[in-house]
Amino acid sequence: MRLNEIYARHQPAISIEFFPPKNEEGDKVLAKRIEELRRFNPAFCSITYGAGGSTRERTLAWARKLKHDFGLETMCHLTCVGHSRDELRRILEQLRDDGIENIMALRGDPPRGESTWKPHPDGLAHAVELVRLARSIWDFGIGVAGFPEVHPEATSAEDDLRHLKEKVDAGAHVVITQLFFDNEDYWRYVAAARAVGVNVPIVPGIMPFRSVAQLEKFTTVYARTKSGPARVPPRLRAELEKVAEDPEAVARLGIDYATRQCQDLLANGAPGIHFYCLNESDAVSSILSNL
Repeated sequence: MRLNEIYARHQPAISIEFFPPKNEEGDKVLAKRIEELRRFNPAFCSITYGAGGSTRERTLAWARKLKHDFGLETMCHLTCVGHSRDELRRILEQLRDDGIENIMALRGDPPRGESTWKPHPDGLAHAVELVRLARSIWDFGIGVAGFPEVHPEATSAEDDLRHLKEKVDAGAHVVITQLFFDNEDYWRYVAAARAVGVNVPIVPGIMPFRSVAQLEKFTTVYARTKSGPARVPPRLRAELEKVAEDPEAVARLGIDYATRQCQDLLANGAPGIHFYCLNESDAVSSILSNL
């Protein structure tokens, strides 16, 4: 089932993102996590793609596992980094032939050790080009990224929204946002996107934290923004300060805060929730049970 069909049929659509493990032991752990989360009947699951195609074969293998072994609708991430146009075409054709109906079309970050983005000499420079390439090959369901606090390389919020609309106009079916901790940032982003003509589902991305160190990593590594690290609202900082010396209480706060985020988002009309679970199941399981 393609993304446009998924969001037409599931109200709301809950989705969960995994990354491909590095070895067979990690494969066993992830398989167990997926079994634990499958009982919540996610609308689909996604599998990420390493910088420069570093996880290419394991990503494609896990996309097949999710789809055919676990029976889950699957979205496979794909980036432009380090690939020629012909290589990307072959990967997309392989996904099509493997029955993977959905992709997440991303430009991608520079490979580890490099600070600036450089396209492959024969490759693509922007996610919108990958959307167009995918659309030319097959009728994929296509997801693209959105940035409630503005992409770190955008010249302005208006410029960021212009690029988002280009991706949607090129054929993307859904926007999945970078993680955020203040729902007001999400709602402002949705309103601004609607104002420029982006009318596809805009799905909030949620990443529950389990420690203070993890929260800091989330905001500085996984959610870079135009103005720096992703914003942690004062009310969350205040709650965190009260329990900062108690690791178990911090983990409970992470689950409770994400639960409150999700409840508010869904109550006010968000089309679903996309969970960045980091191949763990406990926090997302607890949140979904709470919901």
